[in-house]
Amino acid sequence: MHYFPIYEKHLSGWRNKNITFIEIGVSKGGSLQMWQRFFGPMATIVGIDIDPECAKHQEQGIHVRIGDQSDPKFLESIITEFGTPDIILDDGSHMMGDIWKSFAFLYPRLSKNGVYIVEDLHTAYWEEHGGGINNPASFVNISKIFIDKLNADYSRGAIAPDFMTRYTFGISFYDSMIVYERGNIPIKDAPEIGKN
Repeated sequence: MHYFPIYEKHLSGWRNKNITFIEIGVSKGGSLQMWQRFFGPMATIVGIDIDPECAKHQEQGIHVRIGDQSDPKFLESIITEFGTPDIILDDGSHMMGDIWKSFAFLYPRLSKNGVYIVEDLHTAYWEEHGGGINNPASFVNISKIFIDKLNADYSRGAIAPDFMTRYTFGISFYDSMIVYERGNIPIKDAPEIGKN
């Protein structure tokens, strides 16, 4: 239940707009209808899942496509069909490898002010999901590295700026959830603290 205030904080500004929302992981389908009510009638709601049974949750305004979230060809087909996504919510396999492959492919293809949410990241601490406290493949640990990438311009050359540096507005860490917000940050002069 603690996810709902986070959704409200990061997603309420997208209500009643012509957006494309993708949820990775359909399961029993109820969340797709919830998102349709949340965003309003102008939103295109897309659910993807590896289980063919999930196709039955498709209805007016809600599209369901069956495929593997770690397959770039499948993900490319989603973007080709529905266009640039504005919001992506990963509630899929919760396996670290799948989370990373989806993120690495989709995050650069998100709209310029889009939002990418990965939830249920308690699995990042579980070995059976490819996680672990000191496992570099844990999406939490990957995201910790991205904090430095976000601030690379201030590292005096120690960290090379990259896509994360130039096109990410912010990264928010919550209990079992991480939210990435896209945004183009102008290159700023970075004086030393205390100097004008």
